[in-house]
Amino acid sequence: MILANNPGNWSTVYRPLLHARWNGWTPTDWIFPFFLFIIGLAMALSFHRRQTDGAAASDMLPAIIRRSAILFLLGFLLSGYPRFDLGTLRIMGVLQRIALCYLLLSIIVIYLPKIRDQWFVMAGLLALYLGIMYGLDVPGHGRGVLTPAGHASGYIDRLILGENHIWRSTGSYDPEGLISTLPAILSTFIGWLFGQQLLAYDDHWQRLRQWLIWGATLTAAGWLLGLVMPINKQLWTPSYALFMGGLAGLWLSLCYWLIEVREVRSWSKPFVMLGLNPLALFWLSGFLARNLMLLKIQLPEGTLSAWRWLYLSGFRSWLPDYPASLAFALANVGFWLVVAWGLYRRGWFIKI
Repeated sequence: MILANNPGNWSTVYRPLLHARWNGWTPTDWIFPFFLFIIGLAMALSFHRRQTDGAAASDMLPAIIRRSAILFLLGFLLSGYPRFDLGTLRIMGVLQRIALCYLLLSIIVIYLPKIRDQWFVMAGLLALYLGIMYGLDVPGHGRGVLTPAGHASGYIDRLILGENHIWRSTGSYDPEGLISTLPAILSTFIGWLFGQQLLAYDDHWQRLRQWLIWGATLTAAGWLLGLVMPINKQLWTPSYALFMGGLAGLWLSLCYWLIEVREVRSWSKPFVMLGLNPLALFWLSGFLARNLMLLKIQLPEGTLSAWRWLYLSGFRSWLPDYPASLAFALANVGFWLVVAWGLYRRGWFIKI
């Protein structure tokens, strides 16, 4: 997301680095559900270790609540920085959704340890989502309308969060809103299931066989469901959750085969360094970008933000529009990779 979030010019971005405008998907639409998937998988490993050490649910829950609250607050602070105008402050966001998915799935799997019961809860959450999306009568639009202005998820966001507290780029809904968080929990749960299979089998090929079956099945199920209810990240439709969960499982299988089975690992080192401090790097990259946009530089031809000046002088001065915008984004990634390398060398892993 550092690459996708930091182009030099939003008007000249290659299409694969933008989110789908509404229905459908691009490679950029993989990133968020893949991250939720990995959170679910990491939860399976972490919870198993804690429970093996004898920790009860009552022992685990305080730390889970504290971590979720900190994560939500970090997202909230990034949304409001630097003005923190309570009248227009966006409540939801990427980190807020991660916090809610982590918290709610943790409660589900701790107090309902049987996979069958967990599936029942997931089915109930999806039924609630579908009931609202297709059953709620949205004033001026009716029922079952899945347009940007007419869908029930946006109506709930405006009703509960308030029109001044949703993502201002849409004005009518929040892409990380309340109702669309329900199927996002499914994305995290799919990662949890893959983690359970990692724990259940000791043999590489047994794990890969299960993951490939599940990955292909979920991808196909999401695609087929997409024929009825579109694959849509903004609404986080069940078809999107299943389709992306399946793709995440297939990508996990490929990485596992390369790294663990074939032992081809040298290519993965940069990703390891980034992946050991992912939330810190994501938050800091957004924080730095906002400060560079706020910092103004006075030039003879006018005033520019430091962000704009870096792009124009460092990249647009010698490259055409689209390559310059991409090069600027890649330079952002390179900068944060150097930061990740420094943290890795010192053994500094920022956790919450």
